[in-house]
Amino acid sequence: MAQQPMSFGTELRRRRLAADLTLTDLSRLVHYSKGQLSKVERGIKAPSRELAAQCDTTLGAGGRLAALAHRRPSGGELTRENDDEEVWLMRLSADGESRFQPVSRRQAVAAGAASVAGMSIGGTALPPGSEDTSLLGTSRSLFDHYRRLGQAVDPGLLLPALIAQTHTLRELSSRAGPRTSRGLLRLGARYAEFVGWLVQEGGDEQATLWWTERAVDLAAAGGDHDLAAYGLVRRALVTLYREDARQTIELAQCAQTGGLPPRIRGLAAQREAQGHALAGDHSAAMGALDRARALLASHTADGDGPVIGTTHLKDSVGMVTGWCLYDLGRPAEAARVLEAQLAEVPLQALRTRVRYGVRCALAHAAAGEVEHACALTNGLLDGVMTVGSATVATDLRRLARVLARYPRNPSVRELTPELGTAVQLITP
Repeated sequence: MAQQPMSFGTELRRRRLAADLTLTDLSRLVHYSKGQLSKVERGIKAPSRELAAQCDTTLGAGGRLAALAHRRPSGGELTRENDDEEVWLMRLSADGESRFQPVSRRQAVAAGAASVAGMSIGGTALPPGSEDTSLLGTSRSLFDHYRRLGQAVDPGLLLPALIAQTHTLRELSSRAGPRTSRGLLRLGARYAEFVGWLVQEGGDEQATLWWTERAVDLAAAGGDHDLAAYGLVRRALVTLYREDARQTIELAQCAQTGGLPPRIRGLAAQREAQGHALAGDHSAAMGALDRARALLASHTADGDGPVIGTTHLKDSVGMVTGWCLYDLGRPAEAARVLEAQLAEVPLQALRTRVRYGVRCALAHAAAGEVEHACALTNGLLDGVMTVGSATVATDLRRLARVLARYPRNPSVRELTPELGTAVQLITP
């Protein structure tokens, strides 16, 4: 373990000297202190991923320097718990806290009905074999409302209603006629996928994987096998936040086979680009983004089902480009791109504005534009507290660490107490 930081430090020093830069010169270019860079070069301190990426870009190492940096070990292959679950248990407390637990029917029977004080809420009222589509239309309309609410409230507030709706659609499909049944199952799959996204926002990786698999299973039962590929894109988001570049790239590439709809392949190419950026491969990241733009531009909507992926970004490839540029050690470029893209995000899309706004502030801070980073962050903190996102918390912690390098800056000193409180409250 001691050898890896030393090899990075040795190569950093070699490249710095070859570029005729002093430690002070490099310090000004990457906005890290001379003392910290000296410790990294001497192998006393391991470089952060962000520092390695910025040094690689500044010294024109083409990813070779970043590849030497200490990287978080792979979390292993994504696995789920035993999926012999058939009974869904949900507990709603008077204080607003809720719990959801899937258990096998065997476990439920073993627990015994007498162990739970409750009441029946009835079964399905749909006549067997019915092809009445009114329920499907109502549930489809509700989905759009829930999606809008998901932009503005803590995930935990929506989950009970969404889980109950998913269960209802699944059960109703067993009594409906073939055409209505397929529609109910496909819509149930979209509800389950949305639940998976929200539980990831809440910081529960295992539940994210479980709900993603439920979405894939429901979609397949409804005759939609394409959602399985999008399930890979969602799993790649989990590995992205694990900082596992290899798995992110592999999962995203598996979701880009020729027979899939262009939108799914385009979203997968975006995720692949983020994986390449995490690995420090600028050329591969930009190539994947070019593919994503072409695929998403060729997409044509089919039917009136919910759109897969975000609906709040006018140019999702542009926004993801800014995201990737930060991971590639180009914070000034990233900040310019992200700020331009944020101007196009609707005001009501609070969760989206907060997610990319925090990354934009992080990019400005890493580029040495501390005053602007503080001003942006100050305007985001109320939204950060409202949406309660564990994924946003990841970048918020990074931002706090970057700003901590400027303890004497008045804007940093003023922001630090509120920023620290926000990080503490939204970190799972």
